[in-house]
Amino acid sequence: MNGSAILLHLAGAVALLLWATRMVRTGVERAYGERMRQSLRGVLHNPVLAVLWGLMLSIALQSSTAVSLLVGSFVGSGFVSGIAGLMAVRGAEVGSALVVKILSFDLTLLVPFCLVAGTVIFMSTERSNWRQIGRILVGIGLLVLSLEMTGQATEPLRNSELLPVIVGYLNTDPVTAFLIAAVMTWLFHSSIAAVLLLVTFASRGLIQPELGIVMIFGVNLGSSFIAPLLTRNAAPQTRIVPMGNLLMRGAGSVVVLILYLSFKPSVGFLGSTPADQVINGHILFNVIILLAGVPLSGLVLKATKAVVALNAPTEQSRPLDHAELSALDESVLDTPSLALANATRETVRVCETVEIMLRGIIGLYENPVQERIDELSALDDKVDRKHAAIKLYLAKLTAKPLSDFEVARAQELLGACVKLEQVGDIIVRNMIALVQKKMDRKLKFTDEGWLELSNFHAKVLTNARMAFNVLVSRDRETAHQLVLEKDHLRDLEKQSSERHFRRLREGTTRSVETSSIHLDTIRDLKQVNSLLAAMAYPVLEEQGLLNTTRLRALHS
Repeated sequence: MNGSAILLHLAGAVALLLWATRMVRTGVERAYGERMRQSLRGVLHNPVLAVLWGLMLSIALQSSTAVSLLVGSFVGSGFVSGIAGLMAVRGAEVGSALVVKILSFDLTLLVPFCLVAGTVIFMSTERSNWRQIGRILVGIGLLVLSLEMTGQATEPLRNSELLPVIVGYLNTDPVTAFLIAAVMTWLFHSSIAAVLLLVTFASRGLIQPELGIVMIFGVNLGSSFIAPLLTRNAAPQTRIVPMGNLLMRGAGSVVVLILYLSFKPSVGFLGSTPADQVINGHILFNVIILLAGVPLSGLVLKATKAVVALNAPTEQSRPLDHAELSALDESVLDTPSLALANATRETVRVCETVEIMLRGIIGLYENPVQERIDELSALDDKVDRKHAAIKLYLAKLTAKPLSDFEVARAQELLGACVKLEQVGDIIVRNMIALVQKKMDRKLKFTDEGWLELSNFHAKVLTNARMAFNVLVSRDRETAHQLVLEKDHLRDLEKQSSERHFRRLREGTTRSVETSSIHLDTIRDLKQVNSLLAAMAYPVLEEQGLLNTTRLRALHS
């Protein structure tokens, strides 16, 4: 096999590895995403639990970067402290290293089992969660298969004449090897894929374990850059955790590299085989950074905030707010298809603003900062302006000759805008008033009550995103699912009320104090959900899937 064929096979194996990892992560996020987010948010107040949960979440998602982005968003929303966020990411890095250890075992028999079971499950049901379980199983099967392909692709390299020259140079220039590994990891956007590739090279005798350890440090440096670059345009608070991880893990990799090259310790204690030594070296490095991070987390957080503040755009350099731009071009009103597309674009912008408001309101219940309250009120004013502009634009459009479909679509967009404007009013006029009441009286929910509210809000937020997707895609299956979720939310409301009244009967003081706020919040969220679910009705009515009183069965 010539060199180009070897590289092609190796590139294919790595591509399958990256795709399979993403497939598993997507399946886990879709099936259990909201549940994981809520449970993670519930434990992040305890640094020890934050480490353990970050570790488990990283194993489930097969990505420490995903955990870093998730925790960073919690810190940015004010749900948790920066220190707890940094500790959760430290656990996630150890979890990511453990994934490599798990995948290093002989899992050959998993390939046919996971592929068959996953395919059968995915194709035999329409239930979303079961289909995602099938997706996860297929992803795991492809992941293990990609490792076998990587091993087969690298086998001919044993006889390569060029490879020993390259490896020999890297042995004499560890800094270059370190940087190559960092760049490779950043290109992969996956430390797991990069480490597994190095493990394969080491197991085939293509690189010595000492060089593998040096490159492992580079992998950790490259991986620590991924999340900060992905969040470079995010709000300063959201960037604290990714940037803190860069300072801790990235700087740690450089420090450990210097110490390793200075003292040149034997790697024999890391395992009996080169592959084990590389894997265990990766795990040991992240455990060391975790242990060092405990006493240094306060200092790192302070340094991170200073760096983030230094890089934050000033008022003069901040780009114009794209949300204030308008897609409502009146010059195309004589072309209804273009005008409707413009109205759709503008309505989607309203959806984005409402999602920001809905996502941000729950944090105010726990951390009622006046500045954030004012920001939400300002967003509602923006929704009102957009709503008025879209309504006027559609009124001008419907004065033109339109087909039946175009008239129906214009009415659908107008109805969506009205519902979005009502959702904004509920958030600002009702829910912010409840936040203010809770803040003025210095009330606090019980842990159980707060978890119920958080879970209920998370479900409404998920349904909101589904409604926004329906507005654009007009997909009947998604519309059907959205209306079904409305019934499911009604059951959740009933269960929450029953648990709440049980706590009242038991005389829980905090439940009595916060009773009206709890019930009113559930009521408001349910009303928000009902308004958004109604955005699916035009799609279902058009396809004859909606009776006047009940939803008809959906047939493929």
